[in-house]
Amino acid sequence: MKRIDTDQKWTLRVLGDKEIEGQIPATVPGSVYNDLINAGRMEDPYWRDNELKALDLMKNDFEYRGSFNVDKDEYDDADEVILRFNGIDTIADISLNGHVLGSADNMHRIWEYPVKAYLKEQGNELCVIIHSPVEFIAGEFKKDPAILGTEDAMRGFPKIRKGHYMFGWDWGPRLPDGGIWKSVELLKFKKAAFERVYISQKWSRIPGTDEVALDHVTLDINTTVSGEGSVTGRVSITDPDGNKLYDKKEMSLNCGGDRNSTLLDIDKPRLWWPNGLGEQPLYTLEIELAGEDGEICDSVRKRIGLRDLAMSTRKDEYGAEFAHVVNNIKFFAMGADYIPEDNILSRCSRERTYDLLKQCKAANFNCIRVWGGGLYPSDDFYDACDELGLVVWQDFMFACANYRLSRDFEENILSELRDNIRRLAHHASLGLWCGNNEMEMFVDKGEWGAKNEIKSDYVKMYEYLFPRLLEEEDPDRFYWPASPSCGGGFDDPNSADRGDVHYWDVWHGNKPFTEYRKFYFRYLSEFGFQSFPSIKTVESFTLPQDRNVFSYIMEKHQRNASANGKIMNYMEQTFLYPNDLDTLIYASQLLQAEAIRYGVEHFRRNRGRCMGTVYWQLNDCWPVASWSSIDYYGRWKALHYYAKRFFAPVMISCEEEGLLTQSMNVNAEPFDVKKSIRLSVANDTKSAVKRMVKWQLRNNDGSVIKEDSKEIDVDALSAVWLEEIRLDDASLYENYVSYQLMDKDEVISQGSVLFCPPKHFNFIDPALKVWLEGDEIVVSSQAYAKSVEIRNENDDLILSDNFFDLNGGSRRIKIIKGEAKGLKVRSVFDIR
Repeated sequence: MKRIDTDQKWTLRVLGDKEIEGQIPATVPGSVYNDLINAGRMEDPYWRDNELKALDLMKNDFEYRGSFNVDKDEYDDADEVILRFNGIDTIADISLNGHVLGSADNMHRIWEYPVKAYLKEQGNELCVIIHSPVEFIAGEFKKDPAILGTEDAMRGFPKIRKGHYMFGWDWGPRLPDGGIWKSVELLKFKKAAFERVYISQKWSRIPGTDEVALDHVTLDINTTVSGEGSVTGRVSITDPDGNKLYDKKEMSLNCGGDRNSTLLDIDKPRLWWPNGLGEQPLYTLEIELAGEDGEICDSVRKRIGLRDLAMSTRKDEYGAEFAHVVNNIKFFAMGADYIPEDNILSRCSRERTYDLLKQCKAANFNCIRVWGGGLYPSDDFYDACDELGLVVWQDFMFACANYRLSRDFEENILSELRDNIRRLAHHASLGLWCGNNEMEMFVDKGEWGAKNEIKSDYVKMYEYLFPRLLEEEDPDRFYWPASPSCGGGFDDPNSADRGDVHYWDVWHGNKPFTEYRKFYFRYLSEFGFQSFPSIKTVESFTLPQDRNVFSYIMEKHQRNASANGKIMNYMEQTFLYPNDLDTLIYASQLLQAEAIRYGVEHFRRNRGRCMGTVYWQLNDCWPVASWSSIDYYGRWKALHYYAKRFFAPVMISCEEEGLLTQSMNVNAEPFDVKKSIRLSVANDTKSAVKRMVKWQLRNNDGSVIKEDSKEIDVDALSAVWLEEIRLDDASLYENYVSYQLMDKDEVISQGSVLFCPPKHFNFIDPALKVWLEGDEIVVSSQAYAKSVEIRNENDDLILSDNFFDLNGGSRRIKIIKGEAKGLKVRSVFDIR
């Protein structure tokens, strides 16, 4: 294999735009936007409303040209030479040395063309014409206006197999970039080559149980080889410590499309576990093909983790559970929904992806859902998830849109699925395939013109074609037809009692945070709340005069209709009115964090009935107000710190009763407000624990009025409720409750609750102070300080904890990343 992208001289030409004439240097892999920015021919599309200029630019076609040389002796004896594009975005015509090779129309696919007959030793000229995605979808929409999708994206977007988010979403801009976005390779085929390598793990069932025996696994290595006759395969397996379990073990493989099966036994396998349940040891499997003369024709190398990973949908007294099962253990899913990391894909890198996923592990995630309106993630993404223990819920790339199932479309999407299944199926972290995002629910309601024909096509795609393909390509993996779903057939797809749920009454429905406590969803795969990003992120796309949440530019960087007003509506219910933008941003992030905390803690208290909370969303693809917990520049919002606490393996939480759960109307007829707490401890580890629970009723200066403690036992993988404690004598506006979970003398989980909205609590100035001691930051307070935030001058610190409560006294916080320059500190007292 020879890569012909990175070492060649590529050029880009904008066809039809007189303002950008001539050729400019280009990078492959890369994109039109990135090349034009690097050449100084285009402004940053994320600055103010430059998005509009960038969108207009994509009405043009673009020409990429590259040249390469080959060693003719190397290729003369090849049976064939294949030119492979691992990703073209999207509608393209390809030619080599003046010979038309073919066309491409799907950015999610691999495209291959035989080129041996056209190659020459020097100066091979490769030309790729990228056609305007804007003009393409506009033309398709005119021809078939019945095919619709979300109004946040451009009309006609379902008609092109391109990341849907690139045409706009309720968190993303309309920036449908294009280009050769993945590597280009020249492949030499001689005698034989692998078409498919699938590794099936065979675990024996323990008789009379649903469990598997974990002391032995058989690897069934399924291979399909092109060519004729038979060839010799040699397989090697190396354990996580580098020891060879099999060293070039020979196997006879039939060519010509036959499926070959080779069984290899591994005793006492080192098991792969999700984060928080164990380690992530990885084995290396290598297979090579050898011809009759001993020459290596092809080779494949994969890293695998040995584990039994499935989903349980067993019926129970509530309906049917929906739970991940790994190595005989049902675990509670804790994570977030992942979207593409950028609208300019060449800005993504292995390092950036790995760093983002490390922040997930740091916040105690054990899973992540790849949303279906973006892109199939890179191999780097899955390598990181394998290493970090993040189980991946993988949507296929269909979301919030209707699709017409023509013969051409069927062939195109099945090739897309096949390419990505074969690329990703060996990964230990791949937990399940899901057909689409939200389409069963919307088609069932007749949204976006979903008439009978569209409903029929829906069923054919997601409930027949896709599962049938998976039976061939990845039979060991669980398939779920949609998210949300109860299993298909338009059977109450967003049911609270079966399957997975997308719950948006808190936020889109304007319901209060306490609404979560009315439900006991089996698995919550989407729920969210918006906030503004850091003031430093806002400054990256605004001028000073833009820095008002209702300004034109701030609303251009807020894609959910009227959402800035929605944030202010929730803020009015919760906090005093902030008198500057920086304070408003802080308050918005606390709103977001408190909303999701309310939900997650409730569902973890009801562990067993509910078995997953995956919040919307992890990250951003540009600087924007959104549901993310980490913004475009990698800055942690309050939510990500809260997630670290509410996803802690062993966590204490409190179900309080007060005005928030009864009435927030200050002018209601006076009534006796119930004031109580009920503590709960969730244990999502494999071991039972004995811990001390403490609580204190305090004055607003932090002094203790009354307190108590109790030692409790919590079984592995369970949640325990403590008895309700009535606090009828507590002052609504001046008393609060703090609580801690202790492991000997160490506080491992803690929090505090009010009996009234924060805006009505009589906070007194905590006189916060902050200073640096070595690699630690020390914060002190003289009174109760809620949601204490530590910042540096660039607001890019990552700390061991932040946005925490202080009951007076001091606390030491470790610096994980960033420089402690220009430290500042604030709390809810400062929202005024």
